[in-house]
Amino acid sequence: MSSGDDLARLDAVSLAAAIRTKAVSPREVVEAVIDRIERRDGPINSVCTIAREQARQAALAAEAAVMHGEPLGPLHGVPVGIKDVTQTAGIRTTFGSKLYETNIPAADAEVVRRLKAAGAIVVAKTNTPEFAAGANTFNEVFGVTRNPWDVRLSAGGSTGGGAAALAAGLFPLAEGTDFGGSLRVPASFCGVVGLRPTPGLTPLRPSALPWDALRVSGPMARTAQDVALAMEAIAGPCADSPISLPVTMDGLLDKVRAFSAKGLKVGYVDDVSGVGIDSGIAALCRRAARVLEDAGAVVEETVLDLADGREAFPVLRGAAVLLTHRARMDQIDRMGKNLAGNIAYGKSLSLAQVVEAEAARARLWERTCAFFSRFDVLLTPCVPVPPFPVEQNHPTHIAGQPMKSYIDWIAPTYVLTLVGVPTASVPAGLDVNGLPVGLQVAAPRLHEATVLGVARVMQELVPTNTIAPGFAA
Repeated sequence: MSSGDDLARLDAVSLAAAIRTKAVSPREVVEAVIDRIERRDGPINSVCTIAREQARQAALAAEAAVMHGEPLGPLHGVPVGIKDVTQTAGIRTTFGSKLYETNIPAADAEVVRRLKAAGAIVVAKTNTPEFAAGANTFNEVFGVTRNPWDVRLSAGGSTGGGAAALAAGLFPLAEGTDFGGSLRVPASFCGVVGLRPTPGLTPLRPSALPWDALRVSGPMARTAQDVALAMEAIAGPCADSPISLPVTMDGLLDKVRAFSAKGLKVGYVDDVSGVGIDSGIAALCRRAARVLEDAGAVVEETVLDLADGREAFPVLRGAAVLLTHRARMDQIDRMGKNLAGNIAYGKSLSLAQVVEAEAARARLWERTCAFFSRFDVLLTPCVPVPPFPVEQNHPTHIAGQPMKSYIDWIAPTYVLTLVGVPTASVPAGLDVNGLPVGLQVAAPRLHEATVLGVARVMQELVPTNTIAPGFAA
């Protein structure tokens, strides 16, 4: 392995430390990352735009700051990939849509501004379904993103480009968004860590729906510590967001490193959504949960019934999609099938359906509160099926049970979206075909340190390669 590959594949915490101590320079790192993307991304198509000029300019400035002894941010010189639905100043942002194929924003989204303020360097935009509509990453602008563990299979979505790039060792951090599971599903399929934070903790600006708490921005990385480091940078109050919380995540990395599972009350649930689950995945996740007992946790197999969310979430999502795209209704014929179908479904909804969905969501919240009065942590499988052929839009059946819609198969993630608690996917091991399986870790609101602490312990107790074998060199 070349030294350039070593740098590109280094984790964010180690890379930031090496840059601060002048063991490596930001320019070396950025050149190594750009080179690795150009050489290795072809088979997976995770990166849709390489920000060569901007990244090299940022690296020069970052190197000058190091050499002049200036104060350095926690992510100083660390490369990051930004999802192609998140606006980046001077870097093409297409939303995976033909409508925005040549769009170059004038300003950064707030989450990008915060990453840059912490010293991170934007090196690439990562592929996404059109306007993040779908859990299999493909669009008519850039095509399909494939899973580095097996390029015949889906990388998941909608932050599929970010997850695939991490699993291919292209860079250490990826930014993404999560509505129904868009940070967690691809993290599970690709064997990395994706965190959906508490709504209001990270900024989602600009947004067509500033009051919405279903869609959040968040980080993805190969380790729970790297996710914690990124969260320190992006979390915190945002004056321009009406749902912003007056909370920071300062010191999160230290809390995650120091976290102990001793005495932790863990509730393991096979199927929170009632959608069914592949028996092999259930067995693997159950075994991984039990491993926490080796760290002193008290693990109990139990039940949490959030199945009402399978009816409620599509309704609330349909309404949100319709609101988001109301100004583009005259261009629906230029949109892909998934997005156009979502908009049409939103138009078909009645007020009674929306009211009932909100009532169901209230019931789910009460059940979740009752669960967390008994347990500190919820563990449950992230995705109920293994990665499927990339040409397939979605699974049609789970354990013989037919799916109600093209998003029904990700019900285990979107029912937790509805209750607004921080949830991460962490690798729980490999299935019989050698593919990653993700375990969801959830805790009460604002308990990100617990979620990532458990994820860190899980990665230590159930070590799993975080770079796919075909990309290990």
